[in-house]
Amino acid sequence: MNQDTTNIANNRTEVNLKNDYTENPAVKKPTTTWGIVVLVSTFILMIGAAFLVYLLQNDFTEYNLDRMNTTWGFAFFIVASALFLYRAGFFVYNLYLYFKYKPIASVTDEELPTTTVIVPAYNEGKQVYATLMSLAASDFPIEKLQLLAIDDGSKDDTWYWMQEAKKVLGDRVSIYQQPKNKGKRHALYRGFNLGTGEVFVTVDSDSVVNADTLRNLVSPFVVNEKCGAVAGNIRVLNNEKALLPKMLNVSFVLSFEFMRSAESTLESVLCTPGALAAYRRSSVFKCLPEWINQTFMGKASDIGEDRAMTNMILKQGKHVLFQRNAYAYTNVPERYKGLYKMFIRWGRSNVRENIAMSKYVFTNFREGSKLGSRLLFINQFLKIIMSYPLIFLMLFFVVSHPILFISSTLFSIMIFSSFPAFFYAKKYNTSESFWAYSYSILYTFGLFWITPYAIATASKSGWLTRELSQKK
Repeated sequence: MNQDTTNIANNRTEVNLKNDYTENPAVKKPTTTWGIVVLVSTFILMIGAAFLVYLLQNDFTEYNLDRMNTTWGFAFFIVASALFLYRAGFFVYNLYLYFKYKPIASVTDEELPTTTVIVPAYNEGKQVYATLMSLAASDFPIEKLQLLAIDDGSKDDTWYWMQEAKKVLGDRVSIYQQPKNKGKRHALYRGFNLGTGEVFVTVDSDSVVNADTLRNLVSPFVVNEKCGAVAGNIRVLNNEKALLPKMLNVSFVLSFEFMRSAESTLESVLCTPGALAAYRRSSVFKCLPEWINQTFMGKASDIGEDRAMTNMILKQGKHVLFQRNAYAYTNVPERYKGLYKMFIRWGRSNVRENIAMSKYVFTNFREGSKLGSRLLFINQFLKIIMSYPLIFLMLFFVVSHPILFISSTLFSIMIFSSFPAFFYAKKYNTSESFWAYSYSILYTFGLFWITPYAIATASKSGWLTRELSQKK
């Protein structure tokens, strides 16, 4: 047993898991020269924008007065004010829910349920080896843990690295190979049918976990008998040099640790992420036929399998929770093209599942209060339906008053991005928190088109980002 543990630890070092980062997410990572340039440029832009807003305050006043004198301008003012008040109120509500949230502490070894961990992989290369080694090194009773790895017809050396992991771990891992690439959903489906655990855990093949992640993730199923699914806490693994992962790391903290904490207080987390999620076995098999055969506009759904599973479990009346103390670290795109493709996939899934959620969320779908679930749905729905009006207004503002648009937008970013920056600084470290401003600028000017495009192309399928793996 001690020799096995030593082998696993040695191999984790070999595949460059960087335990000093993954075991402690608060550890500060170095900032590159380009990173410093981007951060400095960000602040120069925002300070310049604030100065422009000060110089052009009379122009802003005149513009707003002129707009108020027209019918469409007054109507816009009323709608914009109503939306602002709603969003501000919803933010305060989320803040209240966040402070109420507490993660569930790990139960004892005797209480832990038998657990099957499923790792689907496609063109992941050596990284899948790192994933399996980190899972095998978990502080979880070996006799209660079943580890399954499924190669979904990869075209690279993913199967070789699964075999290498098998050589080290022996009977602790079972590996399977799909005859051809059928998609992540089908790989998971095979894992669900092979698994024997009371709880299923799904982990992406480009992710690694902390030693206590699995036990923290599955403990809510013991404490809460109504719990059907649990979302893990996702951080970025490859955020040492590339700029986009640095930005996304800060963004993930807000979307997971803030938003999902609030959703968990309402027992209605809307999406359990593919990188790390857990499901009660009975809840999975209640919806498994519907899930594997899911279609949208007559086409088989090959994206959004995590959001779909969450939605179907919520529909059963089960609670879906978030465990802030269950960390996974996952690779994210390092280039703009990969980033927007990932967001398009998420956006299409969001559109589809909001439509599916609308069919049950206002029914008596579960015992107890349903108000929280309905408010979360309304908030998601408003974001979708308002995307087109907002983008048209933005383009009109750009054409009619470009200087006013740029200065006011950058000034707004400086104000509204201060919350995620402060939140990250409070939770982890101050220097990395400034990436919140850079990310907001990137999203506002470079990714604003994602939601409207995702709505227009919601029926399209395809993973978009999974090509032959590069050296990791």
